[in-house]
Amino acid sequence: MLITFFRAIILYIVVLIVMRFMGKREIGQLQPFELAISIMIADLASIPMTETGIPIGNGIVPILGLLVMHLVISLLNIKSIKAREIVCGKPRILVYRGKIDEKALKKERFTINELQERLRGNNVMNLGDVEYAILETSGQITVIQKPEKRNTIPEDFGITPEYEGIPYDLVVDGKVMEENLQKIGKDYQWLKKQVEKFNIKPEQALVVTYDGKGQIFCQEKQKDA
Repeated sequence: MLITFFRAIILYIVVLIVMRFMGKREIGQLQPFELAISIMIADLASIPMTETGIPIGNGIVPILGLLVMHLVISLLNIKSIKAREIVCGKPRILVYRGKIDEKALKKERFTINELQERLRGNNVMNLGDVEYAILETSGQITVIQKPEKRNTIPEDFGITPEYEGIPYDLVVDGKVMEENLQKIGKDYQWLKKQVEKFNIKPEQALVVTYDGKGQIFCQEKQKDA
């Protein structure tokens, strides 16, 4: 039992490292070759994890081989448009200028109901509101609504909002993020003064954030009972 326990930990670490090298895509955004490799990695890891009679290297070596294959295919995709089309396919327009392309639906084996379901997933409830619907190579659908149905933005009213930037975490679970403090040109003493306005110390904060307008959000950590 102890051997199985440690084999599982080793294989978990190997698979975790390999998946990190593969990138940060969500499962729903994986390309076909990435999904195939992910499934194979899971299968290869499961066998030596439970079968103690099989050398653990018999699982690790093929997994590393798949990682090399993934990196090679990814490099080919970057270097060659043709290779990218062969491996990943091409996006296909399912709705063009408000009209459903039945031939495209049949080629992708999509039903009207599936298309409507995907549109609802994009917060579009009515087919008549769609100008373009594009099936991406990852299987996701990108929806462009008709101009009169799109959400208004400040530009529509001739308004130019102020630049907001991105918020920075300055404290997370009581730990001061020194690197983020440096990015905004501040130091610990400045942070301490800001947090003291909330009657706590930085180390007592659950989270402290600083946005592009200079506003600070602070919440105290819950005290243990």
